[in-house]
Amino acid sequence: MSIESILSDELLERFRERASIYDAENTFCTEDFEELVSLGYLKALIPVELGGLGWDFEQLALAQRRLATAAPATALAVNMHQVWAGVAHLLAARGDDRLNMVTDWIAQGEVMAFGISEPGNDSVLFDSKTQAVTGDDGSVTFNGMKIFTSLSPAYTRLGVFGKDESSNELVHGFVAKGPGVKSMGDWNTLGMRASQSHSTKLENAVAPKDWVHSRLALGPNPDLLVFGIFASFLTLTASVYVGIADRAVILARHWLNKKVRHDGTKYSQDVRSRDLLSEAAMRLISLDALQRVIAGDLEAVVDHGDQWFPKLVTLRTVAGQSARENVQVLGQIIGGGGYFRGSEFERLYRDVQASWYHPSNAASAANTVASWLLGPLHD
Repeated sequence: MSIESILSDELLERFRERASIYDAENTFCTEDFEELVSLGYLKALIPVELGGLGWDFEQLALAQRRLATAAPATALAVNMHQVWAGVAHLLAARGDDRLNMVTDWIAQGEVMAFGISEPGNDSVLFDSKTQAVTGDDGSVTFNGMKIFTSLSPAYTRLGVFGKDESSNELVHGFVAKGPGVKSMGDWNTLGMRASQSHSTKLENAVAPKDWVHSRLALGPNPDLLVFGIFASFLTLTASVYVGIADRAVILARHWLNKKVRHDGTKYSQDVRSRDLLSEAAMRLISLDALQRVIAGDLEAVVDHGDQWFPKLVTLRTVAGQSARENVQVLGQIIGGGGYFRGSEFERLYRDVQASWYHPSNAASAANTVASWLLGPLHD
């Protein structure tokens, strides 16, 4: 099935109308999520013979972009489920079956969430403040705090990792929502409010032996799991912001064609406004090409070697920057009406600010690219 047949214009308009309500009430996008589940969207990457849509990774990235043009917070919420689906998909395509259980779970209707980020841990995947203790039966007990757990009200399985001090390893596994996995209910933010990305406290949360899939050394690691998480997370998160950049251009074009000056002339004939819109459109065209190439190359198992991480962080960084710039252009074109609470511009302006905070941030991305070109900084 095509992207447009699942995410129809009519569906997107319903999502767009509800977005302002979720935002104002700071509530989870329940109706949006239920519609997406009923359409099989959470099974987008699952093969058709297993009940999924049978899409490839590039299709999913473009679908997330389309969804974000209507409801960025809904797109960001479901994104974390799709990230795990994407990691499993990318690993399997490269001959690594350790996350096949994730594909099976999703096919069975489980909802995945991402419990990786931690307060004060700027090492991201290369170290952890969460304690992981391995039991005699091979299960692992996790204690620690995870932040930005999108989809908190709806997920059933949480992907987590922590440090096992006894072996000095980082242990990756999954825990079920329930005892030991406590949502803190603290999501009251500037934007992306409907994602309900609450902090999650792990208190003796147990990952059964069969749900513990990786043990990695501390520090930067060439393990395929690390590549898969970065690749899926950065590409699909970027897609949300490509969608915002896209919507800003659409709205700006609409307003320039609609607005008329007191003397009867159209704003679409104003040279400055035309320049602003054209610059925004050129950013979007460039971003569109970058998104398609990165997502397409991931699906095609292209070997970019040590260029992969610079490419991935560039996509995520440029997507956020372009989205912020395009929303600013929209603000200059749409006029004072957009400044009022409840306008789509006002919501987009707040939602897009979340792009500052996703890994990899601008400073980390710059360091990744510089290290690729020049080697690491010397101590």
